[in-house]
Amino acid sequence: NRQCQPVSRFGSGRSFGNRGFQERNVVEDSSTQNRGFGGFPGGFGRSIKDEQRGRPQSGIFLGSRGRGAFGGRAAAYKECNEEIGSERGPKVTYVPPPPPDDEQAIFARYQTGINFDKYDENVVEVSGLDPPAPLLSFEEANLCQTLNMNIAKAGYSKLTPVQKYSIPIILAGRDLMACAQTGSGKTAAFLLPIVAHMMRDGVSASSFKEQQEPECIIVAPTRELINQIFLEARKFVYGTCIRPVVIYGGTQTGHSIRQVMQGCNILCATPGRLLDIIGREKIDLHNVKYLVLDEADRMLDMGFGLDMKKLISYPSMPPKDKRQTLMFSATFPEEVQRLAGEFLKTDYLFVVVGHVGGACSDVQQNILQVPQYSKRDKLIEILQSIGHERTMVFVDKKKKADYIAAFLCQEKISATSIHGDREQREREVALQDFRSGKCPVLVATSVAARGLDIENVQHVINFDLPSTIEEYVHRIGRTGRCGNTGKAVCFFDNSSDGHLAQSLVKVLSDAQQEVPVWLEEIA
Repeated sequence: NRQCQPVSRFGSGRSFGNRGFQERNVVEDSSTQNRGFGGFPGGFGRSIKDEQRGRPQSGIFLGSRGRGAFGGRAAAYKECNEEIGSERGPKVTYVPPPPPDDEQAIFARYQTGINFDKYDENVVEVSGLDPPAPLLSFEEANLCQTLNMNIAKAGYSKLTPVQKYSIPIILAGRDLMACAQTGSGKTAAFLLPIVAHMMRDGVSASSFKEQQEPECIIVAPTRELINQIFLEARKFVYGTCIRPVVIYGGTQTGHSIRQVMQGCNILCATPGRLLDIIGREKIDLHNVKYLVLDEADRMLDMGFGLDMKKLISYPSMPPKDKRQTLMFSATFPEEVQRLAGEFLKTDYLFVVVGHVGGACSDVQQNILQVPQYSKRDKLIEILQSIGHERTMVFVDKKKKADYIAAFLCQEKISATSIHGDREQREREVALQDFRSGKCPVLVATSVAARGLDIENVQHVINFDLPSTIEEYVHRIGRTGRCGNTGKAVCFFDNSSDGHLAQSLVKVLSDAQQEVPVWLEEIA
């Protein structure tokens, strides 16, 4: 038990080496958790406290020659399923800082891009009986004055296709499955009508109740995405008595409970933490009128499907004919569409903007043939050519995300990483460093593939291709959002990526992108 292990300091240096050794059984203060490896912004690897708790180390030790030796557990489970079982294991003490609550910060937004008006060119198909007519403008929805003011402050002036069709369907009380390209306004498409109904019907949240009774529950697969949805909800409820709350894993459970018990009308949650809080009887579900599954195909697949079935099986959860269930995603494989029937009323409507699972046409896709051993050099070449433009690099394994980020820092390219094995505090610091421009390169696993809306991401590089085409579509959708244009490069290795060749050809063709001849031959 008296092994030694390297401890690094949280600094701005660029060298990666042995910064000193610490005996493992020495008790450290909580600041240890936030120390990074070798000046890597935000830090990575595990703290000494984690070692004491018996967690395997997932850090990297780079010697003077920069060769990586990895410790840590293999990524035997899918990266995005990180919320499953997140309530087990050692006690988590992290309490996230509260978001700024001044009006300017709440309504912070970024500009729509040059192609925003082109959204209207998308063909929209609505399947199901008696769908309501689409809206042509926000004014047509007859929303109350407070909500209209908040819509204007948030910078919404023109409806996107998914909003035109979804808002009247939700206002009419119908269940909905909606599929629209990445970055086209799906979050507002479900939040606006829900908030409008809640303002019309009145809400009953009170901090004096022993159990909170939210009217709306929104679930999403990752912590960063559910927090983003919560921040969007704050805009639309500003100046009203509707109280949104966000809870997610990786943070102190007591903090989540305190947030909920202060009053909760709209509960934004990741599945693991939601089931934990329900199990502790802090939430009563009998008052739920709206259940929203964002990234619904992810929420219904093998990863979270059992959690979702458990949620709708609670005795206090209203059955599907007594609640309104809404599902949104950019991808909806056919098997997931079949699973959705268990959650939706029989007369649900299915809205498809463009192609089901189609990539955003504002993203210029470029597929390069790069064998595994040449990927690092190609990555450096591309990053040096694009300068300081904000770039997300996707890899297939958590330890590889740390290794590539460390490697880039050695090459004088400021980078940080985000993945499921990092402490939640570290994940939030990494994301903030990326958003602020302090680290223009974010190396990520699929935990950052869905939903994240970060301004001015100009490039996405798939260092490793994902296992499914749906994941590819979501990854490249981190750029080219809200009418802005972006570029996506992917490294295709013939020996490992052949299974995606046919799907890639279809996605490229549907998005009017050039298909390389060699890729067609492989397909």
